[in-house]
Amino acid sequence: QAQLVESGGGSVQAGGSLRLSCAASGRTFNFNPMAWFRQAPGKEREFLAAITGNGARTRYDDSVKGRFTISRDNAKNTVSLQMNSLKPEDTAVYYCAARNTVIGVLTTEINTYDYWGQGTQVTVSS
Repeated sequence: QAQLVESGGGSVQAGGSLRLSCAASGRTFNFNPMAWFRQAPGKEREFLAAITGNGARTRYDDSVKGRFTISRDNAKNTVSLQMNSLKPEDTAVYYCAARNTVIGVLTTEINTYDYWGQGTQVTVSS
C-alpha cells in the first residue's frame, strides 16, 4: 500500500528556515508529479509547490515564490520543501501529495492529487 510520510516540521522564529521531507513507500512515484500543500487553523488547504516526475519543472504559489524551493530525489523516493525567510503566517500543517497520473501537468487543485501524507506541523513565531 502506497504511503507518504512527512518529516522535518517544528518551531522556528520568523526569518528562520526549515526543510521538510516526504518519504514514499509501497510504490515508486518517480514518474508522478508531487506537491506540497498546507492548512492553517480555520482555513482551507492550499497549494504551495509542485514538481514533475523528473524534477525538470516546478510551480509555486505566489505566496511562497522566492522563499520556498521544492525538489526531489528519485533515487531515495523523496520530495523536499526548503523553506526560507519564514513568516508567522506560514504557520500550518504541511502535507505532501502525489498524483497517480504520470502526465507532467502541475496542478494546484486538491482533488487532482491521489495520495496524501499525514502532515507535519510548522510553527513560526514572531
